[in-house]
Amino acid sequence: MRRRRLVKVPASSANLGPGFDAFAAALGLHLELEVVETGTFSFTTDLPVPRGRDNLCVQAFARLHPPDRFSFRLRSQIPLAGGLGSSAAATVAGLLAAAHLFELDEDLLAHATALEGHPDNAAAALYGGFVVCADGEVARLEAPDGLEALAVVPKERGVSTKRARAALPAEVPLAEAVFNVAHGALLVLGLAKGDFDLIAKGLQDRLHQPRRAHLYPRSAELLTLAKEAGALGATISGAGPTVLVWCHYEQTGAVLSRLAPRLEGWGEVVRVPFEPQGAYVVAL
Repeated sequence: MRRRRLVKVPASSANLGPGFDAFAAALGLHLELEVVETGTFSFTTDLPVPRGRDNLCVQAFARLHPPDRFSFRLRSQIPLAGGLGSSAAATVAGLLAAAHLFELDEDLLAHATALEGHPDNAAAALYGGFVVCADGEVARLEAPDGLEALAVVPKERGVSTKRARAALPAEVPLAEAVFNVAHGALLVLGLAKGDFDLIAKGLQDRLHQPRRAHLYPRSAELLTLAKEAGALGATISGAGPTVLVWCHYEQTGAVLSRLAPRLEGWGEVVRVPFEPQGAYVVAL
């Protein structure tokens, strides 16, 4: 009997304002990878991504087991190269498929971090909810009831992580570091307590978003516009240019209607819940 697995992995948003390279959240958009033991290798998808052994899903699978006897089929709701963790989702999907098929006891986050270069998106994709990554460990928080988001995905091409990182200095002023430590603490405390006022205060950043604003000026402008439209706040998602607009669910419709005229022809808005369920596998 042919072994067959379906892996489902959520999108993710990293940094969340002050938590550069440390904070992330899983979002309710998903990637699905179906892996079937057919005896030969093949890869199919309707997405504009590599379709052979250089696909990220296959590379991740191959880190744990040769993919030669398996057929892969990829589907995804996650926008590519926009800052919503599409590469982390693909990496986690490949690793999880191999680990499940061969009953491997592996540290999947360590493998994903080695492939991705940083743990934040991968941790959120693996565990769901909100995550804080430090020293190889992950602390996880549930999303407070009523908290949701709008993902504003520009139609323009995404900013590469390499280019986004090149915009950041090796050192920052002490006052800016202190500001981010304080606001990162406010954000985590607000999430843990379900305090929306603290969450709103905690979304501010002075380390990376101002220094990257020239890479996506309209996205950067949206950080201010979202607050004016009644949102709790907004953050650049990962390397950008996607913007995550944070709302209480009672505000979301009104915020969307106020922002929509400013986004026409420039970006697509997707209403997304924060996703409590991390990546999982179904044996078919």
